[in-house]
Amino acid sequence: MTTSDATSVERLSARDRIRYLGQRARRLDLGSVVERARDVSAQFGVSVPRTVVDMFWQAGFHRVGFQDYVDYDFAILSAAERKTYMTHPISDQLSHKYDHPDYRHIFHDKWEFDRVFTDYLHREWMMVEDDNVDQLRAFAERHPTMITKQQRGRSGAAIHRYFANEVDDWDAFHRGLRERGELLIEENIVQHADLAAVCPGTVNSTRVAAFFDGEKTHILAIAQKFGRGQVADQMDFGGFYTMLDPETGKSVGDGYDSHGHVHEFHPESGFRIADFQLPMFDEVVAFTDTVARVVPQVQYVGWDIAVTPDGPLVIEGNWGTGIYENKPSVTGIRTGHRPRYRAAIGF
Repeated sequence: MTTSDATSVERLSARDRIRYLGQRARRLDLGSVVERARDVSAQFGVSVPRTVVDMFWQAGFHRVGFQDYVDYDFAILSAAERKTYMTHPISDQLSHKYDHPDYRHIFHDKWEFDRVFTDYLHREWMMVEDDNVDQLRAFAERHPTMITKQQRGRSGAAIHRYFANEVDDWDAFHRGLRERGELLIEENIVQHADLAAVCPGTVNSTRVAAFFDGEKTHILAIAQKFGRGQVADQMDFGGFYTMLDPETGKSVGDGYDSHGHVHEFHPESGFRIADFQLPMFDEVVAFTDTVARVVPQVQYVGWDIAVTPDGPLVIEGNWGTGIYENKPSVTGIRTGHRPRYRAAIGF
């Protein structure tokens, strides 16, 4: 990185830090911060006032989100160990620098995403229109389990699942989809047997954080998400995740979420999470490189990928991607992925 590049990054860092602090100050819920501090205190025996002060210090001077502080066990980490962790404010800074605003809408808009990435979905999809009840019914005959998506939404809130054998009135069903804005319908994904062995009722997606530098795609971090039989594997649906070794695709330990739950075994299947190995790992890495080149103006993306018996496919891409990191109290690993991000991106 040149001197001018370094200066630019430093300037952006300061500007984004001020922007972030301003946003946090406007939205600050002191009670929520104290509640988080109480949870930390109960787990690690650190006083609540000390934890609150440390949380604000980390937020103001080291760009650590309050929930990051809790999720990644900052209370038990040294200063050097804390600096190895990626955080949501730092990720947000990278997204605003490297994801061009003129192209972000492709990743916000689920309908537009399917249009742009149709060659990499590897599943049939259609749009619900005013007069295509017959097409909808024909689609359902080919794909008895249907996934519908509203145009925008996060954490699985815009995704719904329907079964054709439960629909009695197709005109009413079609009308309801139109009224609710569930206009995108997709064929249900059939996942690889190794993933179905953990949770067969949910498509368990692999979150691959990647950076495309214009020539090469860098794999920054990989998290394997597991559902609980619901339509989505997000935490709001009871889901959890385990970090994977970004060089091998092997789980590094037990599963966990942001609500304090730890899973040595999947609650329904009994599968031991630390034994999980992502199938077709090399194919997933190569596929990530392929999809990362489709919209090169959006360089930093969290890709949600599903592995099927025939190979990987893309579920969606996320600009402004969330962070998945190691949790020391669960895995025993006290370092994060920031060095990989820095080596690839140069911040």
